[in-house]
Amino acid sequence: MRRWMVLALGIAVSAVFLYFGLQGVQLDEVAQRIGGADLIWLVPSVAIYFLAVWGRTWRWHYLLRPMKCVPLRALFPIVVIGYMGNNVYPFRAGEVIRAYVLKRNEQVSLTGSLATIVVERIFDGLVMLIFVFAALPFAPIEADWLRTVVIFGTLFFFGALAIFLGLAARPTQTQRLAHSAAVRLLPAKLSAPLLRLLDHFLDGLKSLRSPRDLLMTLLTSIFIWLTETTKYWFVMHAFHFEVSFFVLMLMTAVVNLATTLPAAPGYIGTFHTPGILVLETFRVNSEVAASYTIVLHAALWLPITLLGFVYLIREGLSWRSFEEATKAAEQAKHGAESPQTAETGEVRV
Repeated sequence: MRRWMVLALGIAVSAVFLYFGLQGVQLDEVAQRIGGADLIWLVPSVAIYFLAVWGRTWRWHYLLRPMKCVPLRALFPIVVIGYMGNNVYPFRAGEVIRAYVLKRNEQVSLTGSLATIVVERIFDGLVMLIFVFAALPFAPIEADWLRTVVIFGTLFFFGALAIFLGLAARPTQTQRLAHSAAVRLLPAKLSAPLLRLLDHFLDGLKSLRSPRDLLMTLLTSIFIWLTETTKYWFVMHAFHFEVSFFVLMLMTAVVNLATTLPAAPGYIGTFHTPGILVLETFRVNSEVAASYTIVLHAALWLPITLLGFVYLIREGLSWRSFEEATKAAEQAKHGAESPQTAETGEVRV
């Protein structure tokens, strides 16, 4: 019931975003501009996007190394399936399904791999803020709503990083404190599985203990998002308008910070409206901004979704697997991921 309430909230948020984003936009002109776009520019944009996906695969490989060194060729299909899941399934289930498939294929703890995915999201948010601050001298923020996004994003992501660095730097103290609290507050049948859950989660944070690993994760994240911003630049040429690359960096940052909000599957609305508003702030015609953002979203959504379905079938998975992955994650949250299961990776599909 709670999950369906979250889905309803996401659909409502998407509807509100679309309502405000498309106010005053002439939809017939938007359709005409999309029809007249020079879509040959989508070819290099798709190619550069999959270079970013390969960068995401390498980053996850790097974060997983303290638990297991998984070959890139084995990780790439799992990453693609995960991003496909985020595009078409509610509740960001793609993040869970890739941890689930990794456990099935490579016997990596579900909880540990989910911890690395949380680390990925934190570094993505930090890079978005770096993009904002790097763009400021060349694309100054004048709109109050943009400043609000930056302020709250800074507090959230830097706060999250500080907490995770603290957990990773002092695992023994964290375990001792958690053990003391669990023994005092919980019955033994609950405290033991929860402490195992914490152990697996801390395993996923091991990469944060090394300054070198932190730097490599940050540099890889910057590469990923610069590459994705280059996709924005290619698609821009299909619509024959021009803003600076720094404005596109700012758009990339704001759009992706907004998509952390609950929304309908595929980030409907939470992607489009911030993108349109950023471009309008830099004097791009509303209809041009809307048509560009719609096509950009489609170019980001469609290729990886189609490839994800291909890999899903090759892995012998189905739609039911998303539900099973979600249940497995819920069990892990309640400490039901036993040491034997974590080691064998025996997951029914």
